Amino acid sequence: MPFLKNMRVVTQLVSGFAVVILLLVGLGVFSLYEVSAENAHVAALRDKWSASVSSSLRMQNALNQIRLSEFRMASTDKAAEVQAVDSRMAPRIEAFRSASAEYEKLISEPEEKTAFADIQVLMPQYMDLDQQVRTQAKAGNPQQAMSILTGQSGTVRDAVAKDIDKIVAINEEGAAREGKVADEAYHSAIGLVIGLIVAAAAVALAVALFIARGFARQLGGEPREAAAMASAIAAGNLRVTVPLKAGDNASLMYSLAAMKEQLTSIVRGIKSSSESISVAAGEIAQGNTDLSQRTERQAASLEETASSMEQLTSAVHQNADNAKQASHLASTGSSVAQRGGAEIGRVVTTMHEIAESSARVADIISVIEGIAFQTNILALNAAVEAARAGEQGRGFAVVAGEVRTLAQRSATAAKEIKDLITESVTRIDTGSKLVENAGRTMDEIVTSAGRTTDIMNELAAASDEQSTGIGQVNTAITQMDEVTQQNAALVEQASAAAQALAQQAQALRDAVSVFSVDSDALRPAI
Repeated sequence: MPFLKNMRVVTQLVSGFAVVILLLVGLGVFSLYEVSAENAHVAALRDKWSASVSSSLRMQNALNQIRLSEFRMASTDKAAEVQAVDSRMAPRIEAFRSASAEYEKLISEPEEKTAFADIQVLMPQYMDLDQQVRTQAKAGNPQQAMSILTGQSGTVRDAVAKDIDKIVAINEEGAAREGKVADEAYHSAIGLVIGLIVAAAAVALAVALFIARGFARQLGGEPREAAAMASAIAAGNLRVTVPLKAGDNASLMYSLAAMKEQLTSIVRGIKSSSESISVAAGEIAQGNTDLSQRTERQAASLEETASSMEQLTSAVHQNADNAKQASHLASTGSSVAQRGGAEIGRVVTTMHEIAESSARVADIISVIEGIAFQTNILALNAAVEAARAGEQGRGFAVVAGEVRTLAQRSATAAKEIKDLITESVTRIDTGSKLVENAGRTMDEIVTSAGRTTDIMNELAAASDEQSTGIGQVNTAITQMDEVTQQNAALVEQASAAAQALAQQAQALRDAVSVFSVDSDALRPAI
């Protein structure tokens, strides 16, 4: 069983005890089952058969008491005695009925049911005859009462008594049968329990032997021998011989032997390597000294480079500041040019508005000129009509002539104003074109100023980037200087560590000298 060999010791112990516990539990469960079965038989004997026998015997006793009282009543002619016996009849009849009711609840066999059914049929007849006997006895007719008793009443009573005897026999037989079954179950359980105890003991012994043999195989010897070997190896004595059994390749003793051989090989290797470590430590110390000198020279060169980079950084910072100022001035000039362009645009708009107003005035003058022309025509028509009127229209003709004169003068003035306004509109158009040309020129100036500002901004940004880059280079050089100085410190530490390594190698040789090994060649591991 390989899987059992690979089990841990704790698992084997737990498994062994678990098997024993399971056997005990199984034995206990079986014992409880048998006890429960025995208790069931006893309960059946007590609650069924014994109770049925008791109830049927009470019925039989009550029937006999009734019969005896009847004979006493029929055997005397004394009224007092008859009355005394009659007064005791009711409790006896009630006792029979009570026992009969209790027995009816316990009936289980078909024969019992048949017999009890006969009793249930016969008892009313018997009670009627009993009443007749008691009536005759109380009437002072004992002979008639005795006649009934020895006649039909006796026949019915004997039938009831026979059925009760049958019931008693059935229940006594059932009780005997149940007792026999209980006795057989008891002896069978005793035998099985003894067999299980023997089997459990055998299994427990087998498990114990198996676990003991497993421990013996795993140890490979006595525990005290293994402890002695381990103590000797722990003390540094690697010359001891670990006793092994034939074919043993997996026990604790085998592992101790293999450990001893491995330790022997390791100690020999350490002794050999400690000399090499000591020599290598000296060479490392000399190399660290040379490296320290070269690192110091490199640190001096880096310090000079860092100083030059700081000067270059200062100059680049100044160029960046000048570029920022030029960019600011260009931005300011661009803003002024943009504002001038905006003002010229507003002037152009105003000139266009003036031209539109002049055009509207010219239109109004044209309207006035048309009105003057129409007025002149109306005045002319009025003069013609006045001339037709003769003397009566003379005054009206004078007025019409003056109106015509005024209309002509208005037309002349309107024409002159129109000419002046036309000339003004022409000059305004010319001025608007000049202003538009100036606006386009200003836009070009603004565009050029914007481009100049962008170029200056790019120049300033480039100067900033250059300054940042030089700053990063300067930082890198500074970090290199710091790293170089740290390397110098580390080289010194490495030199000190090399010296400490040489000392540790010597201490290692001293420590390994505690182990005692054979001087011959290393034997192959077991």
